[in-house]
Amino acid sequence: MPWSNQSGGGGGPWRPNPGPWGGGPQSGGPRPPDIDELLRRSQDRLRRVMPGGFFGGGRGILLIIIAALALWAASGFFTVSPSEQGVVLRFGKHVRTTGDGLHYHLPYPIETVIIPNVTENRRLEIGLRMEGASQRSTVGVREIPQESLMLTGDENIVDVNFTVVWQIKPGNPATDTPGGAADFLFNLQAPENTIRAIAESAMREVIGRTDLQLVLTQGRQNIESAVHELMQKTLDEYQAGVLIIQVQMQKVDPPDQVIDAFRDVQAARADQERVQNEAQAYANRVVPEARGEAARISQAAEGYKERVVNEARGAADRFNSVFNEYRKAPQVTRERIFLETMERVLGSTDKIIIDPTTGGQGVVPFLPLTQMERSQPRGGSTSAPPAAAPRPAIPPTTGVAR
Repeated sequence: MPWSNQSGGGGGPWRPNPGPWGGGPQSGGPRPPDIDELLRRSQDRLRRVMPGGFFGGGRGILLIIIAALALWAASGFFTVSPSEQGVVLRFGKHVRTTGDGLHYHLPYPIETVIIPNVTENRRLEIGLRMEGASQRSTVGVREIPQESLMLTGDENIVDVNFTVVWQIKPGNPATDTPGGAADFLFNLQAPENTIRAIAESAMREVIGRTDLQLVLTQGRQNIESAVHELMQKTLDEYQAGVLIIQVQMQKVDPPDQVIDAFRDVQAARADQERVQNEAQAYANRVVPEARGEAARISQAAEGYKERVVNEARGAADRFNSVFNEYRKAPQVTRERIFLETMERVLGSTDKIIIDPTTGGQGVVPFLPLTQMERSQPRGGSTSAPPAAAPRPAIPPTTGVAR
């Protein structure tokens, strides 16, 4: 049998041969390990496991082949976490994309799998490099003017440092939609360099059509949004499988050679804006007051107009009514008008009555009873001094003198 012990007789082929000079190992020195004994022990252990011998029967070989095939087939199981996607390749060609969970692919070398993280936010700096620097420390920050110096729309130079936050664009493994992680793995040879070049190109394009004042002040948010949209559009055209999360401008300043002069210009512009704001505040205060005064004058004029027109209309209506009555009885109306006029005139004047029958010497005093009642002292006698009896009333043709 193959596992039979062949150490009988001459000790087997592993017994040490005499040296070239006919001498064996010297007595009393260190003896080498007995290799024949080690082989016999190994053969005994194999006989216990496979009594038929290692090469003596096909059953053991079949078991070994089945075990090897099982291990080879089991190597195709793989697990994908929720933040990852599995990209399965068959002989190097992309065949499908899997989501999270336990999946299976044909064992190597038929199929292989690449599992990228599709939710990790990656950060890329343009115009500077962080070399061992933290977010709150500038130690280790290296400026790269070749990337940061840009020309604005009004032909000024500005130094722009910005960062881009991106991640792998996830596809839709449920519908096996192409793109996403597979595009990122196979369509971009150097993803960071490509994204950096696209970001720099997009920023230069947006800065090139924007004035310097907007770049340095209130136009930053619009610039960031425009660069974000332009980058995403370009990457989608490349089928890069990259999703831009954020574009953030870090430092936006003029070049160091002209920054002092630029600060003087900024201070002058700030004074100009301050004076303009003060003038605008004064205008906002004075103009409403003037408008209110004008409205008040207009309303007063309108009121005066309405009053005068109404009085004129009333006078015209009164005259028309009197004229209508006059047409009905002219004599009566003339006497009535005369009497009413005389009543109005004489009622507000002092009067002296002269009787023409006395030859011009008979002056009859007129007793104003209403004035005497007002001038009589309180608590006094109510009796009045005797007065001459009044003469007959003077006809309308009698002269009247004050």
